[in-house]
Amino acid sequence: MVQLYNLHPFGSQQVVPCKLEPERFCGGGRDALFVAAGCKVEAFAVAGQELCQPRCAFSTLGRVLRLAYSEAGDYLVAIEEKNKATFLRAYVNWRSKRTENSRVCIRMIGHNVEGAFSKAFRDQMYIIEMPLSEVPLCISCCPVKGDLLVGCTNKLVLFSLKYQIINEEFSLLDFERSLIIHIDNITPVEIAFCVGYVAVMSDLEVLILKLELGPKNGERVHHNPRKTNNRMRRTEEGISNEISQLESDDFVICQKPLELLGEKSEQSGLSVTLESTGLADEKKYSHFQHLLYRRFAPDISSYVLSDDIKLHSLQLLPIYQTDSLTSDGKNLSQEKELLSLFCFFSLPHVGYLYMVVKSVELMSVYQYPEKSQQAVLTPQFLHVITSNNLQCFTVRCSAAAAREEDPYMDTTLKACPPVSMDVCALRIQLFIGLKAICHFKNHIILLTKADPEAIPERRQSPKRLLSRKDTSVKIKIPPVAEAGWNLYIVNTISPVQLYKEMIDYSNTYKTVKTQSCIHLLSEAHLLVRAALMDASQLEPGEKAELLEAFKESCGHLGDCYSRLDSQHSHLTLPYYKMSGLSMAEVLARMDWTVEDGLQKYERGLIFYINHSLYENLDEELSEELAAKVVQMFYVAEPKQVPHILCSPSMKNINPLTAMSYLRKLDTSGFSSILVTLTKAAVALKMGDLDMHRNEMKSHSEMKLVCGFILEPRLLIQQRKGQIVPTELALHLKETQPGLLVASVLGLQKNNKIGIEEADSFFKMLCAKDEDTTPQLLVDFWEAQLVACLPDVVLQELFFKLTSQYIWRLSKRQPPDTTPLRTSEDLINACSHYGLIYPWVHILISSDSLADKNYTEDLSKLQSLICGPSFDIASIIPFLEPLSEDTIAGLSVHVLCRTRLKEYEQCIDILLERCPEAVIPYANHELKEENRTLWWKKLLPELCRRIKCGGEKYQLYLSSLKETLSIIAVELELKDFMNVLPEDGTAAFFLPYLLYCSRKKSLT
Repeated sequence: MVQLYNLHPFGSQQVVPCKLEPERFCGGGRDALFVAAGCKVEAFAVAGQELCQPRCAFSTLGRVLRLAYSEAGDYLVAIEEKNKATFLRAYVNWRSKRTENSRVCIRMIGHNVEGAFSKAFRDQMYIIEMPLSEVPLCISCCPVKGDLLVGCTNKLVLFSLKYQIINEEFSLLDFERSLIIHIDNITPVEIAFCVGYVAVMSDLEVLILKLELGPKNGERVHHNPRKTNNRMRRTEEGISNEISQLESDDFVICQKPLELLGEKSEQSGLSVTLESTGLADEKKYSHFQHLLYRRFAPDISSYVLSDDIKLHSLQLLPIYQTDSLTSDGKNLSQEKELLSLFCFFSLPHVGYLYMVVKSVELMSVYQYPEKSQQAVLTPQFLHVITSNNLQCFTVRCSAAAAREEDPYMDTTLKACPPVSMDVCALRIQLFIGLKAICHFKNHIILLTKADPEAIPERRQSPKRLLSRKDTSVKIKIPPVAEAGWNLYIVNTISPVQLYKEMIDYSNTYKTVKTQSCIHLLSEAHLLVRAALMDASQLEPGEKAELLEAFKESCGHLGDCYSRLDSQHSHLTLPYYKMSGLSMAEVLARMDWTVEDGLQKYERGLIFYINHSLYENLDEELSEELAAKVVQMFYVAEPKQVPHILCSPSMKNINPLTAMSYLRKLDTSGFSSILVTLTKAAVALKMGDLDMHRNEMKSHSEMKLVCGFILEPRLLIQQRKGQIVPTELALHLKETQPGLLVASVLGLQKNNKIGIEEADSFFKMLCAKDEDTTPQLLVDFWEAQLVACLPDVVLQELFFKLTSQYIWRLSKRQPPDTTPLRTSEDLINACSHYGLIYPWVHILISSDSLADKNYTEDLSKLQSLICGPSFDIASIIPFLEPLSEDTIAGLSVHVLCRTRLKEYEQCIDILLERCPEAVIPYANHELKEENRTLWWKKLLPELCRRIKCGGEKYQLYLSSLKETLSIIAVELELKDFMNVLPEDGTAAFFLPYLLYCSRKKSLT
């Protein structure tokens, strides 16, 4: 369905001062307009709203049949006819032609120009002749690279634009015939070419291909059609033969309409092959993809003329990346990067617009109220001419390109009107005798001619409608006076001006039809978006005005969707975000009138405010607006009231107002743990500690933790990117620290808070700087180990805890608060805390430590080292602050070395510092493969120390006796005697020898 709005996209109008009746014309580049009449081409300069000024004129070889301009290379190319022969010529450096009689140089394509002769090309126009073996029918220039594609019967010839470098200061434009595309069984009427995409159109068929670059080694690759294609082609040929045999006044045979997308278009029956004719180059096209094939069938129900069913106005429209600008702000063709590509073609009463990049799909179908003669597609509009009307339709190219450019489109962050939205006609402007149209920049060029009534010479039989050949009707014109003609330049108004008119027009729909208002505002939004995408067309300073209009349009769309209660009401959020409006500004735009004594709030507005309050915006609503928001949610979504009150944006709400709504929820049957916690938080703000305690006591600790998980902002809020503890969290720190730690742990377990965020929260809660770790944070780390959270990196957590334990032990720094768990609690509750080895207790028993917290930190550190999960090597570098001069430090160092299996070094340390712990250490550690250390290390060492005597003699002697008892059991008599010292007293070792000799008989 096409909607019609009577807007004014057309502005001023100029008359092109042509001397002869135009036969062909085209425009392009910055300001160029070319008009061909007879054997002459006139060039005009079109700038702004000024009159069209003649620039130069030059003669052609013959009458111009086709004309095209390329901005890349700034050349004009024409198909000319003279004496029934057809020529293809390119006019280069035409701007330098001062007078019609100025000298012109002519050369053949690929001809090497000598240095002396090349100077002549610098300041004068030159013509490049491009000979072809077949008659050229149509031409197209690539808007990005300037390559030229020529259509002939059953083939397309590609001429690559290149430059002959004459010297450092001068290069000469030239072409190279690089590729021939053979397409059997089709005669092109129009073609289009853009960065490797090729569109070919006959009277009733359209084919789109994508040429692709070859392999890096430059090897020539030919694409051979598949067997199915050959079969389809043979079938088509068979049908054609049958048609030619049956074609008579009694039979009408026509093929079925057909649309094939993507790979399926290979089944069209058209055989396509590539023939490379240029030099071997890795940048040459060597293979292709089928994108689209569409065939139309004439409507023979009424005996219409063949002209009524021919396709026309084939066009490829590229849209480029919006940031593809050079450093000086000029958008050069060489710098352009293709973002999306669209293909348009039309029947007399229906136009079709396809998107052909990434995926091929039909975007829009245009139904014309009258028979069209020609159409041009621009990024903003589709302009169509009928015999007496210039029509302007909206297009959806910018909507499709926006989704190609931004993968996050259509989310809660950004949105764009849908591609499937109905197109509309902005204007139908009367022009008498319209014949042809072209477009460049913001100019529409129209040829009008008030012809006398045309009289058909005869009416053809509809059987001729089947032919691919040109079956145009010859018109017999009565011998009357020459009809009047004019060539007009119609300037389209600026996008901002048309946008403002659309906004004014949309106001008439606000109270009538919301959907109609949204449609028109969407059109205005897409108009501005398309202008922003076409950066090369923007005047200096115009972009800022467009950006402001873009934000304003988003605000208007947000207003519309906020009044909706439908599946699209969620679009309120992204459009308001894109508008840049604050929440207070959005609320100020709302109409708060009450109807029938009841205030109704639509889902779109509720959705926007709810999400905005959840996103921790750095915006605080006033007391009045905050009260209005709570009242709004109490009416529309009462379950959300506790969540709304926890938002940082609602900081200024009166606590009495908040409490009144929470109590209403209690009486309405919405009582829950979340309401209880919110009431407890509000009671703290009110200073009512008794109410706070009563609310907190009404549920178990486990339920309270579940409540905090449902709404983390009761404890933690974000302001200006920083985590801030709430007043309730500060109060719980003093009164219920265990509940606070359990709640934050629950938040982390449910992915409501990250590891780093939790650490920062506890540091801010305890008002500690970055270098100081509060005990409450250590309690949290210990709780993480006990809970065995899957996302916690164990070694990182071990490092945090051991570093803190070591720091406190080295500084003799007690915790700032009483730890929530003792070492015994952790050993019993957590597998990562291991049982402390027995010899460690003996080692530290000699040190009488008065500070219980000090011993707790030591026990926790020892328990972690004794645990099964701890990576000992990672802690060694950090043990330096913990001196071995203290028993505590000694125990940790020996534990670590033991875990690293440095048993001999540990035995030496214990014999020196604590001999009474040696035997318990050996009993615990020297097992299995380490058993030999009893007699290889411990026995010799004890004997050596006993000989030296000293105050520890008795301790060494006692340890020696226990060692001998163990060895006597472990070794055979012979081996036992070999390990005994040679200078020992026989009487001392005799009992152990006797036991060793009798142990076999005893067993």
